[in-house]
Amino acid sequence: MSRNFELLSQLGKMQELLPTEEMAPSHLPTPEAAPDLAIPEEDNVPSIPTLEMSGTVKDEISKLVQNLFLGPQNCHQIVFAGCESGSGSTWTCAHAGEILAQTRGTVCVVDCHLRAPRLHEEFGQQNHHGLSDALIGTGTIREYVCRISRRLWLLSCGSAPDAGQNLLSSTRMRSRMAELRATFDYVLIDAPPLNASSDAIMLGVETDGVVLMLKANSSRRESAKKAVQDLRAANVRTLGAVLNQRTFPIPEKLYRRL
Repeated sequence: MSRNFELLSQLGKMQELLPTEEMAPSHLPTPEAAPDLAIPEEDNVPSIPTLEMSGTVKDEISKLVQNLFLGPQNCHQIVFAGCESGSGSTWTCAHAGEILAQTRGTVCVVDCHLRAPRLHEEFGQQNHHGLSDALIGTGTIREYVCRISRRLWLLSCGSAPDAGQNLLSSTRMRSRMAELRATFDYVLIDAPPLNASSDAIMLGVETDGVVLMLKANSSRRESAKKAVQDLRAANVRTLGAVLNQRTFPIPEKLYRRL
């Protein structure tokens, strides 16, 4: 997969997809602090990059992280979802989590793509104990996460995706989402594409919003508009769009200097 993408909202191009009205404000209440749940950083855990990123890719991911988490939007829980399959939401979620964990706070990346989980593969981890197990099991969320580095954790799909699928819109899922908010400073969720299910919309209701993934030369404007309209109808914020697998008609080094 090409690693070139751009955050369309930074360039003002989301106006072509979004209605002209102002985005709906975040409707989520600020969770009460829960010091007994928060996972402390540990100095003896190496804080090293786990994913391969070239200088250009790291710069682009860093801009994405800055825009979503460290800038005016100040998000803490977001969903990455494509208009269709193959838009790069899993790759982007994993790499954004990696960069954010190197910047500040504790970060957990969550695989809610229960039909086709792949987030664990990005980190070379096993998918045997994760979200689906947490939805049908007991204990705190800390018992279901896997530590990747000093400030980065992974909550994989888990071993019972079929059972978990039926619980994504349940009170149990809302309870686990609240627990994630209380345990980690930032939560990044990889969700199924919007044209395949309503999971991303359901998850968007419980978070700060959705980042829409678009595939260059593939995603149709009509599909993107419908996705935005569906999110707005459910009162879910569209935080921006990422154009993935972008190609350069001229050498990239020259393109970046224009």
